[in-house]
Amino acid sequence: MSEQHVALYVTGSIAVYKSLTLTRLLVKSGASVRVVMTKAATDFVTPLSFQVLSKNAVATDMFAGTNVKAVDHVELADWTDLAVVAPASANLIGKLANGIADDMASLTLMATTAPKLVVPAMNQHMLDSAAMKRNLATLSEDGVKIMAPATGFLAEGYTGRGRMPEPQAIMNMITDLTPHNTPLTGKRVIVTAGGTRERIDPVRFITNDSSGKMGYAIAREMQSRGAVVTLISAPTKLTPPTGVKLVSVRSTEDLAKAVTTAFKTSDILVMAAAVADFKPVNSVDQKIKKSADNDHLTLELTKTPDILKDVAKLKRPGQMTIGFAAETQNLLDNANQKLTSKQLDLLVANDVSKPGVGFNGDTNQVTILQPDHAPIKTALADKQTIAQQVVDQISQRVQREG
Repeated sequence: MSEQHVALYVTGSIAVYKSLTLTRLLVKSGASVRVVMTKAATDFVTPLSFQVLSKNAVATDMFAGTNVKAVDHVELADWTDLAVVAPASANLIGKLANGIADDMASLTLMATTAPKLVVPAMNQHMLDSAAMKRNLATLSEDGVKIMAPATGFLAEGYTGRGRMPEPQAIMNMITDLTPHNTPLTGKRVIVTAGGTRERIDPVRFITNDSSGKMGYAIAREMQSRGAVVTLISAPTKLTPPTGVKLVSVRSTEDLAKAVTTAFKTSDILVMAAAVADFKPVNSVDQKIKKSADNDHLTLELTKTPDILKDVAKLKRPGQMTIGFAAETQNLLDNANQKLTSKQLDLLVANDVSKPGVGFNGDTNQVTILQPDHAPIKTALADKQTIAQQVVDQISQRVQREG
């Protein structure tokens, strides 16, 4: 962390005391730390405490005008290499997600272009509210890193989710976010995303419920760890992550051609796209009309290309292939069969019949399978958190295999 500029934003929460320890850890690591406190945060701990530990003045008022040669919030935003919001209250999270800038903390964060890490801390009921889930999903899509809250004894007197993680755990994540070489630095990575479409006629097609959010989250995570990422995407409503090369496709055949071409010069392929398994044998170029004497329409379907199976034939030493398996029954049996038959290095399986898991949602829960490892089952979490856990396993495998 030597010479890194870290702006620590502290909001109103009983967990503020942990931020004092976090400040100490950052300073000990060699970082230069400047603290911004909301008014609510100052009701728990005085600014003087953070000033003593950080050896810098604490910002609390957007109209203080302490620097006569600069605009305070812009100067601090430009100074920042990494912005950390810990603890992050529901109030500040809502402001960030919805573009509200009405105090020093939200105003400065709005002007900050450096990476941001948000560490929510609140009661479990607040954390599980629909509004909070929307706001956290919005921040993730905007490229903000979200650290999952811990589970434990809450201020309300019972055990639940929502505790601010311990300062050392936050410090570990900050270290991961600080620019440095990782096992994925410079790796040429292909990530596929979205659901492919197979045309019946000009106005109808066969597809699935994939939103593309999981693939986009993985592309964003790969890029943040220094990989050179190509995102091959079927149609979605998502904005591609900054710095990622986008290749747009529609059908499974389009996807197969794009993947085959890109795989020749890639190191890692992550097939997160939800590929249509079948397509019409005949696709017509005029809309199929209903007629008075025909109440039924029969579609003859044929299989689409098995992209991962075909890619396995092209795989050279050192290349990795990662697949996804969306199942509704016999999850591990079906996933292990796919892992073996397609010669995958890693497979991410999920049971999309469960609430909150899989297609077209903001959360997921997966089981990560590898040929030489015990299965790793994640907790239900937002898709960016799941992406971090999946990429962690890919990164570790790259490191093991050199």
